[in-house]
Amino acid sequence: MTRGVDPALHCYYKSSRLKQYFKEGLALRTELVICDTKDFGIGRRVCAKNWYALRAVGETANQRLCDAEAADAKPAPDVATFQRVTRPSQTDDGLYAAALRFGDPRVMAVLSSLVGFCHVTVGFTNRQLVDQVGTLRSEPYTTRQATYDLRRLRRKGLILKIPHTRGYQLTATGRRVAVLFTKTYGRLLAPGLGILAPRLPKAVSRRSPLAVAWHQFESALDNFIEGSVVAA
Repeated sequence: MTRGVDPALHCYYKSSRLKQYFKEGLALRTELVICDTKDFGIGRRVCAKNWYALRAVGETANQRLCDAEAADAKPAPDVATFQRVTRPSQTDDGLYAAALRFGDPRVMAVLSSLVGFCHVTVGFTNRQLVDQVGTLRSEPYTTRQATYDLRRLRRKGLILKIPHTRGYQLTATGRRVAVLFTKTYGRLLAPGLGILAPRLPKAVSRRSPLAVAWHQFESALDNFIEGSVVAA
């Protein structure tokens, strides 16, 4: 991010590209650039049928990206949804749905890999999930593990199987849950715990108002406990 420079978003699919940028710094423009019509199973002949098919692809892709961005701005899921996701549950058909525990390294890596805009247009596959989670974890992530994770994501209602394909796509609830998990962990929990780490040098911790307030609280609590024990 550079001050004075408007950022642009680019999502790639085969030889095509979905991009979003500020037009002359005044309006947000979203467009799909199709370099090969066969990327979407459409012929190259110039005719009304192919033209309307390409237009439908473009409008759908643009709308999906805008819908995903709008979902990111919505309030976090309610407590009932959070509990259903983070605890074992059952589907309406009585199938067991394993928990997706907040803070679990594997769960966090899976949701972090799915929340990216690169999956908005055509979804993602088991193989893509393995590749992306593998880059986020130091431990190996196998196809079998991905199959298990996809099953529990699906039973929790966070993803849907795309008909007649091997791909999956986040649901509206799934995106909100993934955004909540990744933002809360990456922007709040991990940085906060890092600042409050006992082994953090005092020269560093003194720079943080949170760390200073926390150490003052700990000191006051220790003094209270010590005084209470002596009095007893």
